Amino acid sequence: MSLRTQFQSDKSVLPLLLSNLLTIVWAVAEGWRIVDVMLVYWVQSVVIGYYNYHRIMDLKKFSTENFTMNNRRPNPTPETKKKVAGFFALHYGVFHLAYIAFILGDNSGGIEMSTIGIMACVIAFVLNHRYSYRYNKERDSKRVPNIGTIMFFPYARIVPMHLTIGLAASQGGGSMKALVIFLGLKTVADIIMHMVEHADARQKNPRPV
Repeated sequence: MSLRTQFQSDKSVLPLLLSNLLTIVWAVAEGWRIVDVMLVYWVQSVVIGYYNYHRIMDLKKFSTENFTMNNRRPNPTPETKKKVAGFFALHYGVFHLAYIAFILGDNSGGIEMSTIGIMACVIAFVLNHRYSYRYNKERDSKRVPNIGTIMFFPYARIVPMHLTIGLAASQGGGSMKALVIFLGLKTVADIIMHMVEHADARQKNPRPV
């Protein structure tokens, strides 16, 4: 299925697009700085990780093909699922603790966003990713997904997002024009990776890690 066809058929793509557009509009309206935007997308990343943890824990059947733990391929057992979910939560959590420390450390001027603006964007992303979680959960129950692919996918999802925002900061993202351009690029990267994830969920056989 092409990305264009998937965009037209995947009902979760439009809400994700609208969530990102809401963030852009609010950023322009309130004159957010790049560090303020980074905070909002940090929250989005946390939401992605939260639902991915639960997606792993919800697996009934899964494959461990091309996936190793302690230099060996584990058996697809409930114990393996718990260990993978626990490792993901720990590693993903530490990554985001370090990231938020970087954001706050670079934010000596304090947060300039309104509470309403923050909450509106966060709620939009939570609702969208909850729908995506339910979408993936239903399809996972009808196939045998690769647990390694599921564990690593959030990193493939968020790295392009945050590299784009980081690039904006290093290339003069303080101007509103530059901010909008880079937020637009972030939105494109976010939607493409979202559709890739859902396309993978449609496959009958697990994709190698």
